[in-house]
Amino acid sequence: MEVSKDRAHRAWRSAERIKRLSDRLVGVGPIGVGLDGVLAWVPVAGTVYSLGAGALLISEGIAVGASAPTLMRMAAYIALDSASSVPPVIGWLVDTLFPGHLMAANALQKDIEARHGPSELTDDWLRRPRARKGVLLPKR
Repeated sequence: MEVSKDRAHRAWRSAERIKRLSDRLVGVGPIGVGLDGVLAWVPVAGTVYSLGAGALLISEGIAVGASAPTLMRMAAYIALDSASSVPPVIGWLVDTLFPGHLMAANALQKDIEARHGPSELTDDWLRRPRARKGVLLPKR
């Protein structure tokens, strides 16, 4: 199955969104917290979110033809992340600090970059463009 560079880079961007939303909404140095860490403290919601975000990452990996070792590594990170939220309190703390989605997304992104080259995105691609003085931008 041949995947276009454009499709592969869309998957790269999806992985970037998921890792930022899940594990890097608020970051201080190497430590970050996102929805996955916050929802870990809400019984069932954390596990549902973790498995859903993980399923999205795995499905993107399958869609772009990521290698089997990459998909297995991603599945292991997501399984660890999701399983850590099951035991109360200690598990929730571990889940808050373990960046499983970030690690799975990074594995997918490296696989994509190895086969399709780096994405041409800048660091500010997630933000809405600012309007220049006197110019109105359409809402997305």
